[in-house]
Order: sequence, then structure tokens, then C-alpha cells
Amino acid sequence: MLQTITSYVAIGDSFSEGLMDHNPSADDRYLGWADRLADKLVDSPAGSPELTYANLAIRGRLIDRIIEEQVPKALDLKPDLVSFCAGGNDCLRPKADIDDLADQFERAVIAFREAGIEVLMCNGFDTEIASPLIRAVRPRVGIYNAHLWSIAQRHGCHMTDIWGLRQLYAGDMWADDRIHLSPKGHELVASQALATLESGHSLPVTGFAMPARPTRPIRAAMSEESKWAREYLGPWVGRRLRGQSSGDKLDAKIPELTRVRKPE
Repeated sequence: MLQTITSYVAIGDSFSEGLMDHNPSADDRYLGWADRLADKLVDSPAGSPELTYANLAIRGRLIDRIIEEQVPKALDLKPDLVSFCAGGNDCLRPKADIDDLADQFERAVIAFREAGIEVLMCNGFDTEIASPLIRAVRPRVGIYNAHLWSIAQRHGCHMTDIWGLRQLYAGDMWADDRIHLSPKGHELVASQALATLESGHSLPVTGFAMPARPTRPIRAAMSEESKWAREYLGPWVGRRLRGQSSGDKLDAKIPELTRVRKPE
């Protein structure tokens, strides 16, 4: 049974750093679902008004660097709860060994569980209605998700079901780059994570159909696709070709456990 959470550390990549969910009180920092979950835990029976929180996630990180750089720091902080969501950037690479990714993930989970730390996991997004480049990874993500569910069952982890959260695939849940969530999307994931921690159950969802999206005139669609490719796809491909990451030279946004203070 989950005990009261008095300290929480998030590790991972841009998803947990909170990209595209701009922090209104800090121009150079994002909020994101993990920050929002920490705020919710202050008032939750699963959390504490005295909750402390750290976020070590950095955009662009692959799972090996997350395990090398962030897992030891999270273990040193000795929190009650760690959210560990990783592997999405790896799945985008055609030569990724999905079984090996799962093996690496499980070894880190074992380290947390042996230290007495609760682990909150997230499975991967369903890319069925994404751009063709992203849609192509759907089979790999599906296999990786199956491994993650097995890991959660083996080690008594809490699984935040992102794949099955069909409301999340409505257009307004996503940022303009179509890769990261909008503030509304991050808020929904935070609510899903809180429901998982409080009751062990997901938010109410029915079926697996994707939300309908409005149709666009052909000329408008071509203009929007061209703008997206120029502003987001091109730079992303360029970084891949140069072997660069969007998170190079960045540090964690909240490197130490810090008291969560609700806005007044």
C-alpha cells in the first residue's frame, strides 16, 4: 500500500522537464506534468502539505544518460517517490534495441525499489495520428510499453497509462511542434498520475478511438504543414544529423528537494 508521499523526484527527458508548458513566473523555465503533480500532491491524501520536490529531467536525454546522470542523484536524495519516464527518444531511433532499453529501465527500477523508493512509471504515447515520421515508431513503442507493464507488475510500480488516455490525443492537448504536450495536455497527464497514485486506477476513459480533429482546406493544410516542417521538423532532423541534443549544456531545473509552495 502506498504510504504518504513527503518527497518526490522526477527524472527523465523533455516530457518530465515539461517542455512547451511555459512557467509564467520564470521565462527560462517550463512547468510540465511533474511540477503540476507535485502541486496536486500538496493537497492530496497521498501527499503532504510539507511536500518537497526535485526535477532532474533534461530534454533530449536518451535512457543511458538518464540512468548514468539522473538515477544516482535521485537515489542520493532518498525521496519517497520517483517518477521515471524514459525511452521515448530512444524509440525514435530506427536501430534502437527495444529489449535492451527495457533491460536498462528495469535495472534502474530495481535500484529504486531496493532503496525503498516508490516508482511512478509512464508508458509511451500512441503515435497513430502523428506525422508520418513519428507514426512509424508505433510498433516499437507498443513493444516497449508491453515491457514497461511487465516491469511495473514485477516490482510493484505505479503505472500512469498515457497510451490509453484517449482524451490526450485531441488537438488542443499538443503544442505547435506536435511532439510535446500543451499546458492542457500536461495538466491532464498530471491528473492521470494523481489518480494512479491515489486509487491505483486511471481517469475514466472509454474505448480506443482517437478524438476527431477538424478538417482543413487543402491550401490551409499545405501552408500549415510547410510552416511546421520549416520551424520544427527541419531543426529536429538537423540536430539528429549533427549528433546534437536539445538538452546539451543544460542543467536540471530543480536539482535539490525543495518545498512545494502553492500559489496564493
